[in-house]
Amino acid sequence: MKEDAIDFGKVKVSSLFRKLFFPTLLGMLGMSAMTAIDGIFVGHSVGSDGIAAINIVCPMLMLLTGIGLMIGTGCSVVSSIHLSRGRLKVARLNVTQAVVFVSAVAVLVVSLMLCFPERTARLLGSSEYLLPMVKEYMVWYVPSWIFMMWTAVALFIIRLDGSPKIAMACSLVSAVLNIFLDWLFMFPFGWGLMGAAFATSIATAAGGIMAISYLLFFAKDLRMYPLKTSAKSIRLSIRNIGYQCRVGSSALLAEATMAVLMFAGNIVFMRYLSDDGVGAFGIACYYMPFIFMVGNAIAQSAQPIISYNFGLGDTGRIREAESVAIKTALLCGLAVTFVFIGLPEILVGLFVDLRTDAACIAVSGFPYFALGFVFFIFNITAVGYFQSVERVLPATLFALLRGVVFLVPSFIIMPSVAGTCGIWLSMPVAELLTSLSIAVFYFAGRHAKHGGR
Repeated sequence: MKEDAIDFGKVKVSSLFRKLFFPTLLGMLGMSAMTAIDGIFVGHSVGSDGIAAINIVCPMLMLLTGIGLMIGTGCSVVSSIHLSRGRLKVARLNVTQAVVFVSAVAVLVVSLMLCFPERTARLLGSSEYLLPMVKEYMVWYVPSWIFMMWTAVALFIIRLDGSPKIAMACSLVSAVLNIFLDWLFMFPFGWGLMGAAFATSIATAAGGIMAISYLLFFAKDLRMYPLKTSAKSIRLSIRNIGYQCRVGSSALLAEATMAVLMFAGNIVFMRYLSDDGVGAFGIACYYMPFIFMVGNAIAQSAQPIISYNFGLGDTGRIREAESVAIKTALLCGLAVTFVFIGLPEILVGLFVDLRTDAACIAVSGFPYFALGFVFFIFNITAVGYFQSVERVLPATLFALLRGVVFLVPSFIIMPSVAGTCGIWLSMPVAELLTSLSIAVFYFAGRHAKHGGR
């Protein structure tokens, strides 16, 4: 399972980025495919109501994933800097502390949700009609979130350890297994929504076990390291976890943006277009992880390069990596925008019969929704840069702008201004305003640095 080491300080930046980006992108798209595949099978087996039920659960999944990405990002940044300075043992300790922490958080959240499934479903916005399906999906899927958290952290570390292809394999194995099990459980076995949840749980567990096994037995440098249980060691571990959370906090906010998008969208669509509207929005939300993962792949591919050279103080290589990442973000954003504007019938038809009301709402709304994708991917990449150089304040600020400050008011205001189209335009407006804020911050900083010249 081992690969040749990657020298983040000497290899040409563009070559490094390509070596990291393509397997990272494929792996992340594979992770997103797990959710989308569920939606496709559920849409054709259960219908748009099943999609709506899954979409009710997704905000909680996004929040927990955000915690995993927060710790994974923070751990990767901190470990990158320690590695660049030759502190291998400290880097290993940070990795182990991160895995232990996310495991504890996942066990707590999963236990509470399984003890109170109906209350959780209601808190997430389920209607009485969707409640039985939401509970069914939750009970069979939620236990696998512990393995999902392992994967969220471990993939950062595996890439930093110089093995991006192995990180990709962990994701792709899960995706392929999920495709087979979804088909098996939902059609030959006829298990419906429970089958979709059970299939995804098994596939998620497989990926998590592969990822954690690499850290335990096969890592070149960043292997798990035994933690001491003395009072002093526990205090140091808590301090280290706190710093990782601080550095990676904007990653949590980025994932929380997805949760807020789904939660607020569910409420607004339910208000204006009832369950069919939630079903239509649910189809769009199945595609959002793909868009998010494109931006995330760019940010995570640039992160070890930027953080390692930040530790070395090499500003030239940092600027070069930043430039490559931003150009890639704009190119990818334009590409996915054109696909969604040009092919809404095909994209919606993968999930539900185009003659249904939910499908008609989705087909008409996709082109408006897609207008935000360029800004969405650019913002994730820009926030990732600030994380990578430990600029926590701007990273957190821009994550808050896109996830709460601009997004929630957009969902309140835009439907009043533009009706149903305005609901679909809420996300694009919030992302555009965030991109403009980042641009103003960047150019103001350059102006101040050069003394107004």
